[in-house]
Amino acid sequence: MVLISYPVGMVLLGVLAAVIGGTVSPPAIYWGALSGVCQGLGVWWLYAALGSGPIAVVAPLTAVLAAAVPLAVGVALGERPGLTAAVGVVLAMVAVVLVSREATDDDVRPHRFTRAVAALTMGAGLAFGLNYVFIAQVPIEANLWPLFFGRLAATVVIVGVAVVTGNVPLPTGVPLRLALAAAVLDVVANVATLLALQSMMLSLAGVLMSLYPAATVVLAIVVLRERVTRWQVLGMVMALVAVAMISLHERI
Repeated sequence: MVLISYPVGMVLLGVLAAVIGGTVSPPAIYWGALSGVCQGLGVWWLYAALGSGPIAVVAPLTAVLAAAVPLAVGVALGERPGLTAAVGVVLAMVAVVLVSREATDDDVRPHRFTRAVAALTMGAGLAFGLNYVFIAQVPIEANLWPLFFGRLAATVVIVGVAVVTGNVPLPTGVPLRLALAAAVLDVVANVATLLALQSMMLSLAGVLMSLYPAATVVLAIVVLRERVTRWQVLGMVMALVAVAMISLHERI
């Protein structure tokens, strides 16, 4: 799926960047490329961890780490979100853990949180978090060009991993159409990420974007008619409260 969605997304981002225009400078290239490398490694390590370890541990830990990295970097760079936003950040962290919880694991193969799985999980979380940090450094006048260079670098990583591991079969039929749709949605998400990081504090934007599991759960309920646990419902409520508190942040 990623072998289709990433190259297609790269082409779409390239077309959008050319149409919108912008300055292609060295910072736009290397910050964008660094973010793309993190994206590619993050996706690879996350899927490897999910395939070998317990989803109920891997998913929330990855999301929390992805939020903690930009939060820590933002604070280290001098950002001070304020008391209201700080409380919202704490709620968001707890919400991510609750929403990402899985009630059962129907796979007959045991999934243990081994050292290898732990390393993959931490690597994925750190990679996704650094992706936010690097994207936040791109010059505004570059517009969408850093996203193009990022997706180019991510595509190189993903294709390289697929070739080395021998995992190169491409989807056809419905999976192919879903991969193409994922590419379009991924482009929208990348543009939204860039705009969010350019319009608000890195420490807060990273935390808000780490709440993506809540959207996944909502879609699973609406589209797939999945049943959720009371902990996941509590987590979604906490996520909404956290978003409101962070959006209304005050400086102290």
